[in-house]
Amino acid sequence: MKRVLIVDDSATTRALIVATIEEMEGFETIEAPNGFEALKRLPQQRLDLIVTDINMPDINGLEIVHFVKHHPQYKSIPLIIVSTEGSEDDVKKGLDLGASAYVKKPFEPDVLRSTIRQIIKS
Repeated sequence: MKRVLIVDDSATTRALIVATIEEMEGFETIEAPNGFEALKRLPQQRLDLIVTDINMPDINGLEIVHFVKHHPQYKSIPLIIVSTEGSEDDVKKGLDLGASAYVKKPFEPDVLRSTIRQIIKS
């Protein structure tokens, strides 16, 4: 079973991402309503993927990407940014920090699922 941490301060968006991922066989999801909670969950279980928004209170998604990619224990975990911040600069910044992919909101569920399949070849 592949574990995916969903980080977004919007409960509606988290629910949509959870529903999208749970339609895929062999995946389970864990939710975090903000960056602080996401970082608290990192040591609690093995994760195969993190899907994060950028704009959140306290710790934003870019800070999460930076932390994960610079931490020896977590740097191998792939990250997907799902955000309304979709300018070329935003996408470049996220990918430069180490995100594996960038999906712009609003997204089609099939786009997110195919992005996840490309990153996690199970």
